[in-house]
Parts: sequence; structure tokens; C-alpha cells
Amino acid sequence: MAEGEGAVNSPVPVGRRAREVVARAERLSGLARGVLADHARAVDQVRTALAPLLAELVAQELEGIPVSRLKDVTEGRLRLGALETAGFGSVRPVFEASRHELRQIPGVGAQTADQALAAARQIARALEETVSVRIDVDHPEPRTTALVIALRRIVEAGPELRRAVDAAGKAERRIAALLPVARPAGGRLRMALAGGAGRERALTAVGELRALVADAVSKGVPMLLTQASTDLLRESASDAEAWVDFALRSTEYYSQLASIAGSAPDVEAAEGFLPAEVADRVHAQGLDDTHCRVSLRGYQSFGARFALAQRRVVLGDEMGLGKTVQAIAVVAHLAADGHRHFLVVCPASVLINWTREIRSRSTLRAVPVHGPGRLDAYAEWRERGGVAVTTFDVLHSLPDPRKAEKHPLDAPAALVVDEAHYVKNPDARRSRAVARWTNLCERVLFLTGTPMENRVEEFRTLVRYLQPDLVPRIQGSDAVAGPHTFRRSVAPAYLRRNQQDVLTELPALVQVDEWEELGAADLDAYREAVAAGNFMAMRRAAYVHAEKSAKLQRLRELVEEAAVNGLKVVVFSYFRDVLATVRQALGDEVLGPLAGGVPAARRQQLVDEFTAAPGHAVLLCQIEAGGVGLNLQAASVVILCEPQVKPTLEHQAVARAHRMGQVRSVQVHRLLAADSVDERLLHILESKARLFDAYARRSDVAEATPDAVDVSDGTIARRIVEEEQERLAVAGGGVSRGDRE
Repeated sequence: MAEGEGAVNSPVPVGRRAREVVARAERLSGLARGVLADHARAVDQVRTALAPLLAELVAQELEGIPVSRLKDVTEGRLRLGALETAGFGSVRPVFEASRHELRQIPGVGAQTADQALAAARQIARALEETVSVRIDVDHPEPRTTALVIALRRIVEAGPELRRAVDAAGKAERRIAALLPVARPAGGRLRMALAGGAGRERALTAVGELRALVADAVSKGVPMLLTQASTDLLRESASDAEAWVDFALRSTEYYSQLASIAGSAPDVEAAEGFLPAEVADRVHAQGLDDTHCRVSLRGYQSFGARFALAQRRVVLGDEMGLGKTVQAIAVVAHLAADGHRHFLVVCPASVLINWTREIRSRSTLRAVPVHGPGRLDAYAEWRERGGVAVTTFDVLHSLPDPRKAEKHPLDAPAALVVDEAHYVKNPDARRSRAVARWTNLCERVLFLTGTPMENRVEEFRTLVRYLQPDLVPRIQGSDAVAGPHTFRRSVAPAYLRRNQQDVLTELPALVQVDEWEELGAADLDAYREAVAAGNFMAMRRAAYVHAEKSAKLQRLRELVEEAAVNGLKVVVFSYFRDVLATVRQALGDEVLGPLAGGVPAARRQQLVDEFTAAPGHAVLLCQIEAGGVGLNLQAASVVILCEPQVKPTLEHQAVARAHRMGQVRSVQVHRLLAADSVDERLLHILESKARLFDAYARRSDVAEATPDAVDVSDGTIARRIVEEEQERLAVAGGGVSRGDRE
């Protein structure tokens, strides 16, 4: 039997062989200590670079806090009259003063000075836990450059670094405890002096060391530790290299920064405000990331473990928070547990993106099951395993894998349904297909940013696929009764987090309503549409006469300004003819339009060309096509040609650019015509947007019934047409929906 194998059953080595075991353990311990020391040094470098940036942010916050707030900290015991008389208007100058400086102020004694300083420092410590450093790629300066360089060392080591540090810590703790006990077994004299109990402990410790070293070698731990130290000891990057890498991988940089700085988001928000009993079950769930190629953020790890612990759930995170990565982490965990077959169902527009993400974020095989060769691909997946990625339209044609003549198999270990709100209508063919597959699979994960977009009943439909027993508990009255009642009713099957709660480093989102007056030609076209009762024509009347369009002129100005600054622009409209008009106005150099009829491969190609274009570029998108499943974070300017009937359409479109990984502020310009359908639409939708926020985002109390969450397109159209016909005193013949062409 080879050395180190079968440690429990083979004779425990004594003398020379024991010394060899101890020596191997010492070498492994040395590797472990080296990794821990190198990692600690790298982390200290980040903290050193971070300290002045945090100090500046804290000072800015202290500047805005009145000095009178120091009383709150001392429960009213502090006398501030002398400080205020001396010109101390905010907490900042108190915090920055020394005890000696404060005591020089007339009327400030030793006790007052000490109390004031202690209170200011207490406020500053609290602020340190809430402020977040944002790295501005457009305005690098020496302090942020030093931080980026320090972070790059850790980021460059990759997700394997955390595994190496964990393995090093575990090995070092066990070896450090066993080595002193085992060493007497290396010599007869020392064994003789150890006494009976000491000899027994020494032999046991040697056996445990031999097993520990053998296990570490079988798992490749020595190589993992060696590589980690090599990565951590690499020469520092140049300023330019570090900034370029940050621009490409900002998500990884911010993830490491949040971990080191301890600036994690609010725990309750990061855990979706789940009840304690559900959160505790999730915390107890492990997550094996052996097959992952990405480091998960804390809230992402929680989301993956939620899906594993609860088995059949809806992950409703806001766009940009990495639902795809969380789903891949779930699949990777199950793969590490020995499962081989998984199925992802998604819209055709994002099939390519899913395939790419699986291959880049994990070691798993991605098997596209789509197009003419879908049945052959499906057969290959059954035979070889991996993650099959198919579309809603193809799913219904896939046979039950358990009944296949060749390579029959159990149901997939997990079914992931992306954009799950596509199956809100239980009578649709794609919904029936999803229902059939959810019945086959033990674990099911629905992904959607807006599962409760319109009514609580639609959310009930989604839950009915997953946990039918839960449906009777999800009543519309729960929402009216208050957020806590509602959360209790949906918590076993629903988790949602928002960007502002968990992405504290996300750059600013600047939203500007660009109001324009309709010109004479615009107004004539608008009056005609109102008289005809054509709601869709009313919405795009401002673009009928391109040469005289006020909206189009403003759009040109915004694009020209972006071009001067080298910024990429995405232009969204609901209407293809509006996008055609914009394209004609801007010239053929613009990309797109990315519209519903464009094949999935071409959509991704347009996005790739837009992303790869150096400097300024413009991409035209039909909002229903560009707002779903595509990553447009290369853009830092978003232009909405008209307001949307559904608030979530705009939100989804903007979130395509303003999402995790974005490194610049995002400007959102909404083009609006005064005294028109735009103004009426915004007024009507204010309450609808508030209700959507209440139920789908934070579940806050809403002063309305659940049915009020839905205001149908037809209802809005009729109301606006009637109001505009009355305002303009034109005759109307009812509402014509028109088309989007």
C-alpha cells in the first residue's frame, strides 16, 4: 500500500516513516502559512489605499451633520453653546480637532472636550460602515489609482484564491494542532519519554497527519496553494494596466472591495426581507462552487442557497443583480454533488447569452437545443450530460427524457426558466410545456425581474407551477393587510432584492425629462391622431415630420453631446417606424435597430459590435426587444423616445445599461411633448408605478386593492383619447390601437 493511503487501517508509521509524515505535513503547513501571509499582505495594501478615500467620504458626511446632533449621542448631556459660539456648525470640525484645541475655546472644559470628541468619533465610526467608495474610471487620480492597483493583485488571482485561502486556513489549523503531538513518534527516545498515554496520542496524531496530507494531495491542495502564492507575489501592474483591467472587470473589483472594506449591504435587504425561519434554513444550506469560475457576492450566494434550500422558487431580483450567475451557481453545486443533466428554458433572444454565460462562468458543458439540429443536440445532451439551453417555443417538442429509447435518464436535476413571466397565462402552449417539465423536475428555479408586474393573481400563477400548496395562502388581501403579511405568504417561494439595497457602488443614475413643445407640423399630426381616436398614432405623432420634429432635434443634440464626450448611446422606442426615423436622422453609422423580428444571433452580434466599438457609438432598440435579457452596460447614455404604457418597460430598458459592472454614471433622457399624450400618460401612470414598487419591489403598504396594480393598456388608451378629444374639442370615433410598425 502506498504511503498515505488507508491511514485508518494500515499500521501507523513510527521512526523514520513518522518523520517523513511529519516533514510532509510541515511542508504543507509552510505552503499554507505562506498563502495566508501573502493574502493578508495583499488585503492590507487594499486597506491602506482605501483608508484616505474612506476618510474623505466620512469627512464630507460629517460636514453635513449639524453639531447639535452630538447631543443625541450623549443623550442631551453635552453642552454645545461654547462650540456653536466658536463657529462649530457641523460635526466635522469637532471630529478633526484635538482635545487640546477644543479646550482652548472659552467655556469648553476637559469634560466637554472629551465628550464632544467621543460623540464625534462615534458618529464617524457609524458612517464608516455606511459610506461606499466609488471608483471613477473617467477621472482617475493617485489615490484611486493606488486602490485599483492594490485590488488588481487580488482580482488577478481569480476565484481560486478564496478556495486557496480557505484550504490554507483549514490545513494550518489542523496541522498546527497535530504536529506537536506527533513529533515524539519520530524517535525511540522521545517515544520512551512520552509515557504510555503520550505514545498513543503521538501515534494517533501521525495517523491523522498522514490522512490529512494524503487527502490534500488527492485534491490538489499543494498545487492550489503554490499557484495562489505565485499570483499574490506577482509584480504590481502599471497604472494603465490596472485601469484598463478595472474597466473590463469592475464587478470583480467592487466585489473584492466590498468584502475587504466590510461595506456589505444591509443584511435584511440582501436577504430579501425574508422571515427568520426561512433565512435560517438558507444559512444552513451549503454551496459548493468547485465548478464555478466566478466569485459570488454575498447576496448572490444567498440567492443560490435560497434556491437550493427551498427547491422550487422564484428569484425575482431586480435587473442587473446577476440572476443568471446565481442560477449557474445552483447548477454548479448540483453538478459537484454528482448530477449531470440540467435544463435552461429562455426566450430565443437570450439563448446565445445563456450559452456564453454557462461556458464562461462555470466548467459545465452548455448544449444549445435550438434550430434545425435541436433533436440531435437533445439526444447528445441525454447521452453526455451538461446544461441544455432551449427556448419556450422548442420546449414543447422535446420528448420526456425518461422515455427515450436510447440513453433514457431521470428528469434533469434542475430546471431553470428565465423570464418566467412569459408563462403567466396558464393556457398558452409554452406555459403548458413549462408546467409539464416542472412536474418532471424536483428542483425548479424561475427567474424574472417583474413577476408581479400587474396583479397578485399573476404571481399566484407562477407559484402554482412550483409550490401548489402555497397558492391558497397567497391572497390579494395579504397585500392590503400590509407588507409583513404579504411577505410571510410568499417567502417560501419568492426572493427579491433591489439595486439600491445591494449594489452600493453602482454609479449615479441621472434621469432627465426632456420636455419639448410640439411644433405646428407635429401638432397637426397629433390633432389628426386624436380625432381618429388612434392612441398609437398619438404616441408617435411627434416624429411624423422628421425635418420639423422638436423631439428629434433634441435627440440629435443629445447624441452629438455624447459623441463629443466619447460616450455610447442606446436609443429606445416602442415603435419601429420611430426608430427608422431616428436612424435616417442620425445617419447609417448607427447600429440596429434591434427589434423583435431580428434573429437572436443577429441581436447578440449587434450588441457585441456596439460594445466593441471604440469610443462613441449609437444602438437603436425596440424597447420590448432591447429591454429583455441583453447586457448593454457599454452604454452610459439612454434615450427614451416616448414614455411607455407599462412603467416596467422603461425600468427594464434602463437596467440594461445601469447594472452591475457599469463603471460610469448613466444618463437617462426621456423625450416628452408637453400638452400631449405624453403628459397625460405620465400622470395616469404615477399611481401605477407606485403600486408596482409596492408589490414587486419592496412590498410596502399600498392604499389600494391588488386589482389596482393593473391598469390595462386598453383602459389607459381609452381614458387618454377621451381626455385629449375633450381638451382639443375634436370629434372622435373611438379608440384605434393601431400597430407598432
